Amino acid sequence: MNRSKLAVVFGGASSEHEVSQWSAASILRSVPQDRFDLMMLGITKDGRWFCYDGPVEGVEDGSWEHSDRLTPALISPDAGTHGVLLLEESGVRPVRLDVVFPVLHGRNGEDGTIQGLLEMAGIPYVGCGVTASANCMDKAIAKTLFTAAGIPNARWMEVTAQDLDRIDLVEEQAASALGYPMFVKPVCAGSSVGVHKVTEPAQLEEAVRDALRFDSRVLIEECIKGQEVECAVMGNGQPVASDLVGEIAASGFYDYEGKYLNDSAQLYIPARIPQAAAERVRALAVKAYRALGCRGLARVDFFVCDGAEDGRGVVLNEINTLPGFTNISMYPKLFLASGYDYPGLVEKLIDLALEG
Repeated sequence: MNRSKLAVVFGGASSEHEVSQWSAASILRSVPQDRFDLMMLGITKDGRWFCYDGPVEGVEDGSWEHSDRLTPALISPDAGTHGVLLLEESGVRPVRLDVVFPVLHGRNGEDGTIQGLLEMAGIPYVGCGVTASANCMDKAIAKTLFTAAGIPNARWMEVTAQDLDRIDLVEEQAASALGYPMFVKPVCAGSSVGVHKVTEPAQLEEAVRDALRFDSRVLIEECIKGQEVECAVMGNGQPVASDLVGEIAASGFYDYEGKYLNDSAQLYIPARIPQAAAERVRALAVKAYRALGCRGLARVDFFVCDGAEDGRGVVLNEINTLPGFTNISMYPKLFLASGYDYPGLVEKLIDLALEG
């Protein structure tokens, strides 16, 4: 059987560069070697592209960037190339690709940008398309679409840097419409980067200023009191939810450090919620996935509030179109609990990309 050429793209110029490397290492170790020839394409924090042919451990710990096994490379937007241009000392060498797994979290990875490049190149890729990626990444657009689809979500308002000149008025409006505590977060960012829980008026300006370091638009959102639960969804035309729903029990706000840098949060699979609530989460996850035009995969996050025994009290938080694939990430854990093994899950996602 002829093997297909698969490129795994990792790193990137976003604030989630390291998470991307950890996720990519897990995926690289799980790609079926009998079906795919692997190419590793790393992007540095300053946006330079290289083909890396060293050990996977170099991807995981970030040492690949200082390796002597790098070749400058780029994905050609020319559909005739259908792949990568390697900028070797002897000249430019094209390499045809059959499929790309863009393991890029956050900006330039989940927002439709690399998806647009791959569309121009004519190369199939794992995950959501341009429009779905952009709309899911933009929390304001996503919440507007959730509401239009009849999916419960938290109340919110949007501010920009210009609103800092009238922060007292913004605070009054937010307090009236949303109440305290409230969350402040960049409109387009992931992994809780730049997110703050604001419990009193004096904290709002600083929180907005920090969130503006990551995006030009900031979301102020009401605080939903409930259990944080997540559902994994996979598929193209007929998406399916994971058999089980997972729960994150964190002491305080589940921030970037809690997700990736320490074990301060406890994960429960299945989530400690009533069965009716779990089924409601699974149904709404697929509904949201369809409403935003997702394909391939996504993780859909919810809050389950008190009184959810009959399935009510479920509030959608957000959709993550390229969830983490580290050894502690919820998305793979949920499908592992649904009967997949890690290599089988990775292979299924690649097959969905090739299916189109």
